[in-house]
Amino acid sequence: MNFPDDPIKEIVPILKMGGVGVLSTDTIYGLVGGALSKKTVERIYVLRKRNPKKPLIILIGSLRDLELFSIKLSNEQKKTLKGLWPGKVSVVLPCKLKKFTYLHRGTETLAFRLPDDEMLKKLLKKTGPLVVPSANFEGEKPAVTIREAKKYFKDDVDFYVDAGKLKSKPSTLVRFDGNSEVEVLRQGAVKIK
Repeated sequence: MNFPDDPIKEIVPILKMGGVGVLSTDTIYGLVGGALSKKTVERIYVLRKRNPKKPLIILIGSLRDLELFSIKLSNEQKKTLKGLWPGKVSVVLPCKLKKFTYLHRGTETLAFRLPDDEMLKKLLKKTGPLVVPSANFEGEKPAVTIREAKKYFKDDVDFYVDAGKLKSKPSTLVRFDGNSEVEVLRQGAVKIK
């Protein structure tokens, strides 16, 4: 299913009902679904042929969304995050709750990103947090067009939102080194020293 210029109205109900689709994120095309639905997340693992031990990155609409995952930040950490977000930086934070094992896959950490993209911000306000692995099979080249994404997922997803050809690196991945300093795990779209 493809949509007109403003797909939000169409895809919000699909995502709220546990649907999964492909759309452009603030970096590359992602396979998206509700982060708070275990069934949806498991479907994404199957569709992507993803290693079940690897957690997914979660897009959030505001810092407050971290409370949904019982994540507590120090004032220093909040200050650091405000310097990184919104933007193309994903931050790994501790999350030891058993009820989120389907997300952290036993690592007891989750990676979050607060995107700086108007469509995504609007979408996240209506859907809540979304998991967004890149639109490809594990180990394959990420799709840069919807046509490439359709080669991977065919009719197995509920929607595709075409934003043309995307040229971006994946997000930069960082974590706190115990307090408020960040350690770079993967250099990506944003260069951090």
